[in-house]
Amino acid sequence: MGRISQPLPVKLIVPMFAGDKALFLVAESRLEETFGPIDYRSGTLPFMHTSYYTPEFGLALLRKFVAFERLIDPCSLADVKHETNALEHELASNGKRRINLDPGYISQSKLVLATTKNHSHRIYLCKGIYAEVTLRYQNKAFRPWEWTYPDYRTEEYLEILEEIRRIYVEQLRAGNAPHSSDS
Repeated sequence: MGRISQPLPVKLIVPMFAGDKALFLVAESRLEETFGPIDYRSGTLPFMHTSYYTPEFGLALLRKFVAFERLIDPCSLADVKHETNALEHELASNGKRRINLDPGYISQSKLVLATTKNHSHRIYLCKGIYAEVTLRYQNKAFRPWEWTYPDYRTEEYLEILEEIRRIYVEQLRAGNAPHSSDS
């Protein structure tokens, strides 16, 4: 029988997209109130890998990634998804979201994203939330699975995620990484 142990804390990330770049600043400010300081912000990228969101958000969407200094317990991901869903709802207009927040985390070996949608490759966490291992870290790089979204396969996204992972690994090596004690 294996020995039960606690996992290492993980790096919270929130990839987001919106049609209005100003919403990123609003969301970042609100996310920092909840999750603490942001220690990584990507540049703004075009989000054009699917038309799935066009009816709700329209065309010409923009993508941005943020990551948080304070590391979290991986089991808190469902609660994080509920927080980001509440923020999406708060920033909505006329019953339509204006920003999409897709929280997840980076560990040494993977990128995990939270979702409300079940599928064969997703694991139920709790409170209506599932987790998907979107990328695995293998041979010194993130690698996609057959189900990995097209945008998460792009060189731009992979470079961003590898930079966030580098920051995370440095935090672990330093041994004094800020860690949320309440998650």
